[in-house]
Amino acid sequence: MRSLCVSDSVANLLVSRMVKSLPRLTSVLAGTGTVGMALFLAMLSGTAMAQDAAPAPPAIPIPTTEEMVTNLWLAADTVWVLIAGMLVFFMNLGFGCVESGFARAKNCVNILSKNFIVFAATAVAFWFLGWDLMFGTDAGGWIGNSGSFMVGAADNSPAVGDKYAGAYGSISWTGVPLWAKFFFQLVFAGTAATIVSGAVAERIKYHSFILFSFLMAVVIYPVTGHWIWGGGFLAQKGFWDFAGCSAVHSVGGWAALTGAMILGPRIGKYSADGRVQAIPGHNMSLAFIGCLVLWFGWFGFNPGSTMSVAGDGGRLAAQVAVNTNSAAAAATITATITAWLLLGKPDIGMTLNGCLAGLVGITASAAYVTVPASMLIGAVAGVIVVFSVMFFDRLKIDDPVGATSVHLVCGILGTLCVGLFNSSDLSQSVVAGPFGSMVAGGPKAGLFYGGGVEQLWIQLLGVLAVGAYVAPVSAICWFILKFAVGLRVSPHEEIEGLDIGEHGNEAYHGFQLIRTE
Repeated sequence: MRSLCVSDSVANLLVSRMVKSLPRLTSVLAGTGTVGMALFLAMLSGTAMAQDAAPAPPAIPIPTTEEMVTNLWLAADTVWVLIAGMLVFFMNLGFGCVESGFARAKNCVNILSKNFIVFAATAVAFWFLGWDLMFGTDAGGWIGNSGSFMVGAADNSPAVGDKYAGAYGSISWTGVPLWAKFFFQLVFAGTAATIVSGAVAERIKYHSFILFSFLMAVVIYPVTGHWIWGGGFLAQKGFWDFAGCSAVHSVGGWAALTGAMILGPRIGKYSADGRVQAIPGHNMSLAFIGCLVLWFGWFGFNPGSTMSVAGDGGRLAAQVAVNTNSAAAAATITATITAWLLLGKPDIGMTLNGCLAGLVGITASAAYVTVPASMLIGAVAGVIVVFSVMFFDRLKIDDPVGATSVHLVCGILGTLCVGLFNSSDLSQSVVAGPFGSMVAGGPKAGLFYGGGVEQLWIQLLGVLAVGAYVAPVSAICWFILKFAVGLRVSPHEEIEGLDIGEHGNEAYHGFQLIRTE
């Protein structure tokens, strides 16, 4: 590079000197009759002068103050939504750790693999069709109809409300790009599918679970999701579920319940005379880590559902975060005390599930209630989850991790709490910003805050509608898989462990494991 620069300098110097001497050379050459050479030198002079007069490169336009504010507003909301979505994605680690910790060592590889691949399967199915079924505009209020698939319909996000023109108007209340909306909703769809894994653990065939995950992301989750978040009939009636008590947790819980019932209990769960026999998990340290990961990830799950921080400076997101944490803390304490009283010992499994019960219970109302109300909701969820686990055990519905109790029972509780504890009428709430404005709405005041039973009845309708659809449809999916490809592993494989039978390897190779069942 250095020699190239020197050569260019020498060339420029030569050209400059030739140009300066052109008049004299032209005169001499003209006098000797070499007119052609004179013309050549004149052309050379014109070329050199043209090089000296080359235009300057165009200046980079400086954005106006208004444009910069708009871009910063968009960037703040987009980064917030993406980071919150990444936290929700991180919850897959928590689910995998909790489930594998609560299960036996001989099934650890199988459980980890299921929790890993379930998100991949959901991501493909939700991108291909699930998103358009959930958020596409519809006329009848039952299923989305974008006229496309693979998130390919018309869209002019981040335009909001009155400025939006596209096929996904039901989610046009948030001023972020389309792919930010999709990513955040995708990780929620993955969460709903992951819930199922724990309830059917230790006896389901690996490929059958993968196939069910695809079905979950196409024919189950998007349908009820459209009713609630996609502008469907429940949304039109005024049903509200801020971050997914019904849309995510109850849907996953109903699918988990039907799967556990159709599969039947694990070998050794019940004695010959029908008594419940505990099957302890193999690693409470792993379950503890998983629960903390889920608690942490919930700060993306609930606060991230605001899908905005620029408009109010993050005030609502901060309130949602505190409400989420308060419910989890209260539920952890009440579940521990309840288990201690009923079982004679502070069972750590109940403590961990109590925390998760509080997190689920506050999810529908986290943006609508006060901190004391969130404490109360969490405290009630912590008590209910202990009784619920024992109740399903007595019904001989074998759920190794308590997923049905945590996500279905407490999801229903949390959905109803919107109609009980919402502190004010939010039905005329407005979203406004540089990308447009619209009436976003919200629930009416709850029963305990002077609103009567109007909102509570609507919430109850939503609970019943979700159950009436998800329970039979998921059962049909399970039965189709059962007769088409098989659902449960053989008794020999179940006793030996799914790690060897389904995957051909072990989670703790080289360790001597003592089998007690």
